[in-house]
Amino acid sequence: QVQLVESGGGLVQTGGSLRLSCAASGRTFSSYAMGWFRQGPGKERDFVAAISWSGGNTYYVDSVKGRFTISRDNAKNTLYLKMNSLKLEDTAVYYCAATRSIDPFGNGLALYRAQYNYWGQGTQVTVSS
Repeated sequence: QVQLVESGGGLVQTGGSLRLSCAASGRTFSSYAMGWFRQGPGKERDFVAAISWSGGNTYYVDSVKGRFTISRDNAKNTLYLKMNSLKLEDTAVYYCAATRSIDPFGNGLALYRAQYNYWGQGTQVTVSS
C-alpha cells in the first residue's frame, strides 16, 4: 500500500510556471506506475500525464504536451509535474495516483483513471489573467 501527498499548487498568472510534487510513503514506490490527473470546476477528473515505474516512459494528454513534464525520483519517493506556460484552462485540482495494475508486457504506463488504486488528496492550481 502507498500513501500520496501532493504539494506545490497555488495561484499563478497565465504564462507562469509551477512544479507540483507528490510524496509517497512506503518502500515500494519504485514498483508503481504513476500518474497525474486534474479536475476543473464542474468537470470530470481527467488524465494529464503518466510515467512508468523506472521513469523511462512517459505520456501526456495533447493539451499539455510541450508545456508539462512528468518525472520521478525513486530514491526520494517523489513524483513531480513541472508546468510551464500555464493557461487559464489549466486551473484545476491536481491529483497524483499510483498503480501496479499495468500490462506486464506493455510500456509500463497507466492512462486510465480506473487503473489507479491509490490517490492523493489533491492540490489546487489556479491560473489567473
